[in-house]
Amino acid sequence: MKECERLRTDTVALDESAKKLVIIDQTLLPSEVKLLYLDKIEDIWDAIYTLKVRGAPAIGVAAAIGLYLAADKSRADDYGAFYAEFRKSADYLASSRPTAVNLFWAIERMDAAARRFTGGTIDEIKQALLCEAKAILAEDIEVCAGIGEYGLTLIKDGDGILTHCNAGQLAAVRYGTALAPMHLGAERGMHFRVFTDETRPLLQGARLSAYELTAHGIDTTVICDNMAASVMKNGWVQAVFVGCDRVAANGDAANKIGTLGVAILAAHYNIPFYVCAPLSTIDMRIKDGSEIPIEQRKPEEVTEMWYKKRMAPSGAKVYNPAFDVTEHSLITAFVTERGILRPPFDESIRRVKNGSTAKP
Repeated sequence: MKECERLRTDTVALDESAKKLVIIDQTLLPSEVKLLYLDKIEDIWDAIYTLKVRGAPAIGVAAAIGLYLAADKSRADDYGAFYAEFRKSADYLASSRPTAVNLFWAIERMDAAARRFTGGTIDEIKQALLCEAKAILAEDIEVCAGIGEYGLTLIKDGDGILTHCNAGQLAAVRYGTALAPMHLGAERGMHFRVFTDETRPLLQGARLSAYELTAHGIDTTVICDNMAASVMKNGWVQAVFVGCDRVAANGDAANKIGTLGVAILAAHYNIPFYVCAPLSTIDMRIKDGSEIPIEQRKPEEVTEMWYKKRMAPSGAKVYNPAFDVTEHSLITAFVTERGILRPPFDESIRRVKNGSTAKP
């Protein structure tokens, strides 16, 4: 697959005839673009855990399709046995990544679909699960397009934009969240200068954001994470756009490790800091950021993954959280599919979660 063709390939898809989840293996980017065709629940769990598919929206869609595929294999002939198998698969997939709320949101939607048809045949329940998985996928495309449109109103032609990690097309089915405004703007002839933090230790910015942005012809500069302050001080950045994996009811937001530091720098240099968040990432059950579970990952990601030889002494301990939490006081606004949410976030979030459109 040629590089430019990647932009026409959805990150997550369902091959309905073959009954397989289709994903781009993001661990091989940018050197190789490879599609994986998965149908075993164990392989789908592994794809989520090992970041072959990653990004909150993409994880949710992959989990929904994975649950449908697992349920479709069931040979149970009564609802009780079928639902017990379904819950086992759901709990198993839920154990793959603890922080991204979209994973649990998608599983809950699939669970609700399974429970709605308790009086139906097993085949009817399987069909309901297929329809729900397809609906979750279609909604993700629509939601990300909406985020892109609202985000585009916050920037102008020629702006410098800094982003952290990857919240673009590769983190969703299509368009993405934080990079959606840049992709839509580029399609309309606008020009931006994007600075993408490399995002240690897994380099999602250098490998993934830079890959999809340059493939779309967008002026992109990769910087080490510790260079963000310098480019801001130089006046090269007019806005920061990041994604998120979970938002608390008060507006605290968990995103890839390092986001908190970027937010602090943006506040110091008076640069607006925007978090692009599908409403599905807002967890009203969580009061504030202190309640968001933070995934701890293997130390080898820091000490060995990108090196021919281990780069730290074997006696040194490694702290490797996958996410940090940015306090709501550091966030200028949330960009959602229903509009832009501004402080006080406890009020604007509650209003939009209750079905209202965000105020201008």
